[in-house]
Amino acid sequence: MPANKYYYAIGRRKTATVIIKMFKGKQEEQPITINGIPIHDYWPSEAAKTVYQEPLKTTNTLNKFTATATAKGSGKAGQLGAFVLAVSRALEKFDPDLRPILKKRGLLTRDQRQKERRKPGLAQKARAKKQSPKR
Repeated sequence: MPANKYYYAIGRRKTATVIIKMFKGKQEEQPITINGIPIHDYWPSEAAKTVYQEPLKTTNTLNKFTATATAKGSGKAGQLGAFVLAVSRALEKFDPDLRPILKKRGLLTRDQRQKERRKPGLAQKARAKKQSPKR
């Protein structure tokens, strides 16, 4: 990894948390890694590729940064949303003039929706009531 300055940011979605350190540099030389795995192996689908490249494409910084990220919690989809938020926040720290562009695309908004907890005394789900007898 380059020993120069990095831009640190945290992104969250559902119960996923992604901590990212973005460095200036070409992705061809050093690919973006998540938990030590290259990003194209961590999220191999083309749909995921378009999602995680969106903040970089909208700000025209696609091959100008490399990064190391740590993802914890939730599943791959939640981690993908958290990664996009973390990248957007790091880009904002790099250049505050990018904030309106990212904000307009909705990339700086945290998706706070989480699964509702199950309450005691109810059936299997969070709001499901037990069936009452007819008579």
